[in-house]
Amino acid sequence: MRGIRSDVVSALRRIKVPNIRWPGGCFADGYHWRDGIGPAEKRPRGINAAWDKSPETNAFGTHEFMDFLDQIGARPFVSVNLGSGSVREADDWLRYMTAPQDSAPGQERAANGHAAPWEVPFIGVGNESWGCGGNMTADTYAAAFRHYAAFLRTYSGERAKLIAVGADTDDYAWTDRVMAQAMKWRPQPTPLSLTTDRPLLWGLSLHFYTFAGNDWHAKGRNVGFDEAGWAAALARADLTDDLIRRHSEVMDRYDPEKRVALAVDEWGAWFQSEKNAPSQLYLESTLSDALIAAKSLNIFNRHADRVRMANLAQMVNVIQSLVLTQGSKMVVTPTYHVFEMYQVHQGAQALPATVRTPDYVQGDVRLPSIDVSASRDASGKLHVTIANLDPARANRLNIRLDGGRWHRANARVLTADRIDTRITFDKADPFVPRPLPARLAGGGVDLELPAKSVTVLEVE
Repeated sequence: MRGIRSDVVSALRRIKVPNIRWPGGCFADGYHWRDGIGPAEKRPRGINAAWDKSPETNAFGTHEFMDFLDQIGARPFVSVNLGSGSVREADDWLRYMTAPQDSAPGQERAANGHAAPWEVPFIGVGNESWGCGGNMTADTYAAAFRHYAAFLRTYSGERAKLIAVGADTDDYAWTDRVMAQAMKWRPQPTPLSLTTDRPLLWGLSLHFYTFAGNDWHAKGRNVGFDEAGWAAALARADLTDDLIRRHSEVMDRYDPEKRVALAVDEWGAWFQSEKNAPSQLYLESTLSDALIAAKSLNIFNRHADRVRMANLAQMVNVIQSLVLTQGSKMVVTPTYHVFEMYQVHQGAQALPATVRTPDYVQGDVRLPSIDVSASRDASGKLHVTIANLDPARANRLNIRLDGGRWHRANARVLTADRIDTRITFDKADPFVPRPLPARLAGGGVDLELPAKSVTVLEVE
């Protein structure tokens, strides 16, 4: 009834999506928001220059995005066009979205169907400005960010949090230059102005994708791969930990209090497209995606002191999707099930977790076979999420619980017969998590983790 499939909405509501970034990717710095408002039939038809020059109907614009968020219960993270846009265009968009109804922008918004101002808690200032977003140097971008920051504001509700463009993967010099120039707030000098060291930016972004190896032009396949491809993809995902650690070390020099978040606002598995796929970025979904998602989320959880936002890059019918559709049919993916399992960490207190485990070795790849993260929720329940990366060997795990009196434990596990087991539209979902025996005794929990599996343990 509202333009978004009800089955997709229902599925996404179940996993409690916190926020969604839009427009995303290289498309963001070619997007002009006025093309996406007003009657759909009157919106200009354009060209998506970012992706294969495909037609852009502008049928999905500001109102559709906000309505989608309202349906699934998420908050907006709006990326403004820094690359081909202007400060005025970005400010006009913020006025349109957030100004009171009795203002001129509010009246225009109301005439297009939404009287009340929207909440816009997060604003991304450009996208990959070192590349498709403008080919800028760090100094050029930092100056542009400071310029935009002076004018970007919300006109009702809470103050928007600005997220600056971070480095291209391991360009730590970019992080250094942007942090050095964008940390300090310089108010206009007036007799009543107060000195403040509030950072200009709330967060600094990081984009990093997983594929089989480290060559963008030979990403490998996500169907029909062998164990070497499995291991290479997990090794690439493991690099996320080192990237976060090293970027955080640079940020710590300027922000030892960790007031500025590292926002990993594009991540996920990106393999080569299959022939005859419905679209250029459509990929089938396999067990490999589940393990990549679990390992990545564990890494983000372990760095929760700095990583306070992490947006899977895609959602529906693209790379590492949560949901796939085919005509009237819809399926949720292995990644979706991992997100459902890991939602126990939302709003919880991260806890340190160390693991002693044999390594998983395949060719030149050597990784700890078990990857974990842990948290305690407001009710006192302890949750541990565990990925067994070894595709051939089960792993017995004894989890020692330090502190507290524990009465019961239960666990669920996701696995499948083969490393490339895939979700299909015409068969039952083989990835639905099932109960896993968990024995609580002697101040710890014993688990037998199946090979190539993702487990969530709850102890209370």
